Amino acid sequence: MTNMVNSEKIKYEHECPHKDLCGGCIYQGVDYPEQLKIKATDVEFLLKKNDIHPDVTDPIEGCPSQYAYRNKMEYTFGDLVKDGEMTLGMHKKGHYMSIVTVDQCQLVHPDFNKILRATLDFCVERNYPKYNKKSHTGLMRNLIIRRGVNTGELLVNIVTVSDEAFRNTYGDEIPCFDKDAFNDMIMGLDLENKVVGVLRTNCDTLADAVVPDSVEVISGRDHYMEELLGLKFKVSSFSFFQTNVEAVSRLYTEALALIGAGSTPKKDVSIKGKKVFDLFCGTGTISQIMALEADAVLGVEIVEEAVDAARENAELNGLTNCRFFAGDVFKVLENEDLEKPDVIVVDPPRSGIQPKALDKIISYGVDEILYISCNPKTLAQNLAYFEYYGYKTKYLKPFDNFPFTKHIESIALLSRAGE
Repeated sequence: MTNMVNSEKIKYEHECPHKDLCGGCIYQGVDYPEQLKIKATDVEFLLKKNDIHPDVTDPIEGCPSQYAYRNKMEYTFGDLVKDGEMTLGMHKKGHYMSIVTVDQCQLVHPDFNKILRATLDFCVERNYPKYNKKSHTGLMRNLIIRRGVNTGELLVNIVTVSDEAFRNTYGDEIPCFDKDAFNDMIMGLDLENKVVGVLRTNCDTLADAVVPDSVEVISGRDHYMEELLGLKFKVSSFSFFQTNVEAVSRLYTEALALIGAGSTPKKDVSIKGKKVFDLFCGTGTISQIMALEADAVLGVEIVEEAVDAARENAELNGLTNCRFFAGDVFKVLENEDLEKPDVIVVDPPRSGIQPKALDKIISYGVDEILYISCNPKTLAQNLAYFEYYGYKTKYLKPFDNFPFTKHIESIALLSRAGE
């Protein structure tokens, strides 16, 4: 069974023209109810495989918007065929070296497609060479676009080889990247959203990844603002933030309604007065949402930059009952003298929670653990571990926050056996 929400603000009436080449989506051409059925079946299979039988399993919930829901894209410069014309977009399905220009992508706001096409044309007109992953020569590496869905703000970040490294290879044969002309081009585009910052990131690493050696603000600011469930968030070009803001708002609301509710979400329950651990907290989004009612929230995240952002945003929102630790979850819980929480919330990466961290979480003996998952495979495995050590999966619900892709989110509530 499925719950489907039909509130698309932007709807594409045709199949994606990139579907046969781009590796970003696997369900293009599949009716949305069928996509939900496939994903629900995947979750059900993994739960049964791991002998997980929740007291209540709600139907998978469809995405509020099936199109234009992604608020961040990282595009790559390259070519579709060896030594062919420059492209800008996503990796070709099954081909590491080939890049498909995706200027009609349906997962992003049309402004993204306009910026991508204009950027590619700008670079082709100036004969800027694409960066070659094997020879480590060239100039143009990536284009990163981020959007504040509830604020209408855009951040555009062009990633290139540094001028120094470029001159060492090409001398004066080809002009270095003209950042001012690029800025003028971007600011002159007819867009629905407002560009609040144009950045240039210098990246000379040999790895096929965006590793910022330096970031220059060409115009505007180095961040955009987003609003989520009554809170404000400052998001920089390289900060982690939820990719589908509309969908995650719904997921978080339902997840927090589980705490103290037994086995069914209830709108009238509250975490008021409770002490909460938020483990794998990222930039502390759900930590701060909980802090609006909880007595105290402690967030733990291994990425230091994310913790810095969490602290900054907590201050921005005037929240004084949040603390954030940077470090591996197991090591922080093992080494810090922390008061036992009333509730533990976990939102781990796709790899799930490792055994040492699981053991430490279980050792607190809290009555309730709320698990927010982005990977049903590791969710089922972790739930089996919790159940072996005395917890029961009281409630589970999958969410489709990323239509046309393979990704599935879920929320689960665990209670100590007998509670």
